[in-house]
Amino acid sequence: MSAHRATLRRAGTVAALATAGVLAAAGVASAHVTVHPESYAKGATDGVLTFRVPNEEDKASTTKVQVYLPTDHPVLGVLVTPQNGWTAKVTTSKLKTPVKTDDGTITDAVSQITWTGGKIAAGQYEDFNVAFGQLPDDTDQLAFKTLQTYSDGDVVRWIEQTTAGDDEPENPAPVLKLTAKESEDGDATPAASASTAATATKTTSASASSSSSDSTARGLGIAGLIVGVLGLAAGAFAIVRSRTPRS
Repeated sequence: MSAHRATLRRAGTVAALATAGVLAAAGVASAHVTVHPESYAKGATDGVLTFRVPNEEDKASTTKVQVYLPTDHPVLGVLVTPQNGWTAKVTTSKLKTPVKTDDGTITDAVSQITWTGGKIAAGQYEDFNVAFGQLPDDTDQLAFKTLQTYSDGDVVRWIEQTTAGDDEPENPAPVLKLTAKESEDGDATPAASASTAATATKTTSASASSSSSDSTARGLGIAGLIVGVLGLAAGAFAIVRSRTPRS
């Protein structure tokens, strides 16, 4: 029995260590700089992007965060939300291709936001909010390359692009997906419209089937009433005939 118990203990220890390793790996893998929400509609207006920056170091604090906004597909009307303990510096750049809007042609856009002066301690994270006036409508996603500087001088570069079908890189850049936008009259996206049309077709077929069933049921009911009336008439006629000779 003692040998059996020792074997069970060793097995339990190995399982516990394996579980701890998996959880630790999952924790490290998920501790990336990310942008929230994960998606917006193309050309969306008056929204907010939140850049979540977790601290991955045990013995150092995050003291500087630099987020680079794409200028080939610029985000217009960027405003930075005041952050307690942090000072934000906004850098703008000339656009290679100006963007025409209802309010005029835009030739400059924010290309970098740098937060300094604060501190993100070990085991903590910070959310940095950025408001925008309008997102581009000519691309499917936006990558926001980010540099994270620690108090010990170490710099983590979250700049690697994620390619469809490949494994996630070690230091992926935060990516915002841009989905098909709604039409001006509020119609759903093409995919949603197709789904709606399919649903409508099913509903129409079901209604037609139900109507046909109702008509059949009514027809059978009327036929039953006619048969019943004829039966009553035949019965009454038989009774009258049976009484006539006696009379």
